[in-house]
Amino acid sequence: MAQGSRPERVADLVRAELGELLARRVNDPGVGFVTLTRVQVTPDLQHARVYFTTLGDDDQREQSRRALERATPFLRRQIGQRLTLKRTPRLTFHFDESIGHQERVEQLLEELQISPSTHTGENDDEDQEHDE
Repeated sequence: MAQGSRPERVADLVRAELGELLARRVNDPGVGFVTLTRVQVTPDLQHARVYFTTLGDDDQREQSRRALERATPFLRRQIGQRLTLKRTPRLTFHFDESIGHQERVEQLLEELQISPSTHTGENDDEDQEHDE
């Protein structure tokens, strides 16, 4: 059995349970439209970093983060009751910056794309001849 498999399985379970709880049991309007993107659990299963994204600007992001922090004791209790673990991991919520980075990379790639009119493919045969 791979060393990382247990933390990965626990992370998947925590993410699924948190998603269910946020959708059905957390009534704080400050949470907003939150999507859990991933959960990382430490090898000792004591700590879970929960990454999320949300619709809106930086203010909405901060409001959602604060609402998630307010809900953390409730969420942790529920996770403890729903999962059969010796200890319930401590939950911390972090905005997932990787989504923004991905969007920025995609934007840059679109800006760098060469339009079909500027590249006719005329030199493709010559390039192949030089490669041989």
